[in-house]
Amino acid sequence: MSLSPESVTEALKGVIDPNTGKDFVSARCIRNVSVSGRDVRFEVELGYPAASQHDEMRKRMTDALAGLGELGKVDIEIRSKIVAHAVQQGVKLLPGVKNIIAVASGKGGVGKSTTAANIALALAAEGASVGVLDADIYGPSQPQMLGIAGERPQSLDGKTMEPLEAHGLQAMSIGFLVDVETPMVWRGPMATQALNQLLKETNWKDLDYLVIDMPPGTGDIQLTLSQSVPVTGAVIVTTPQDIALLDARKGLKMFEKVGVPIIGVVENMSIHICSNCGHEEPIFGAGGGQKLCSDYSIPFLGALPLDLQIRMEADNGIPTVVADPDGRIAAIYKEIARKIAIRIAEKAKDMTHKFPNIVIQNT
Repeated sequence: MSLSPESVTEALKGVIDPNTGKDFVSARCIRNVSVSGRDVRFEVELGYPAASQHDEMRKRMTDALAGLGELGKVDIEIRSKIVAHAVQQGVKLLPGVKNIIAVASGKGGVGKSTTAANIALALAAEGASVGVLDADIYGPSQPQMLGIAGERPQSLDGKTMEPLEAHGLQAMSIGFLVDVETPMVWRGPMATQALNQLLKETNWKDLDYLVIDMPPGTGDIQLTLSQSVPVTGAVIVTTPQDIALLDARKGLKMFEKVGVPIIGVVENMSIHICSNCGHEEPIFGAGGGQKLCSDYSIPFLGALPLDLQIRMEADNGIPTVVADPDGRIAAIYKEIARKIAIRIAEKAKDMTHKFPNIVIQNT
């Protein structure tokens, strides 16, 4: 069979992206197809990070090209190009940050901070440049979870702060600036101002995603973040328990009111697996996260078990995605992270940087 860029492209039309369910050709991911004799070379450009999936993608494409006859060298370069996407109307993007993901819950105690840390680490493991902002002024937990409690950020110019680094993430938290035993006895406006400073006076360095670990509830800090910070989308963390779902609905409605899209819902502590006998039991109920998604027509991103490993590794400052990167739970976090990134990639791109500044002068 004759070999040409057109025949290669035609053969690739049947290859489905395992993450999006769409074929790579119609999704316009295939770039620069070239043929030299029986050698084939082309590039695949994804709008989301998926480093753990590259080998599977290459295999699917190579298998599809087998129908073209005996081939020589097949060179497939896969890369991710992550761009800034649209945020709330009238809110400008942060310098050095392309997309902001707010991880929120209506109530405390559902494992939101642990989920936020592992999602950030999963995005980084998949090849993205990622930062974490701990927005819980009253109860910061990211310093402990990332294993950098007690460290202090530097200021090179006396005005802005350099983010700390842990496990490949850039991180900032009020917990880096105050003693671990000092309670933040602040009223709402003070906490809100502190959060704004942490967010806007940190020198974030070319982040594809900034994951914000939101405090629980729907108060001052949540409103400030959702109204004045360029949030690309929000992830709601809940447990299957009815009480948690009631508050998750409130958080979801808050984001809707201020124009922040809901990326989806993560159900934490969905099932308990006995470490002795392996018996599975839905301690907090079953199907709550899926019902919430069904009621509001939003995606269900995934379910995580109630597992001692997750808690211990977060407490020790080495979250599961880093501590056991090839394990079953890390795979769930990575799948959730890819779904989040794909949902963001499908959003409209931010084009504000392409518009010139218009200055009116009296002449």
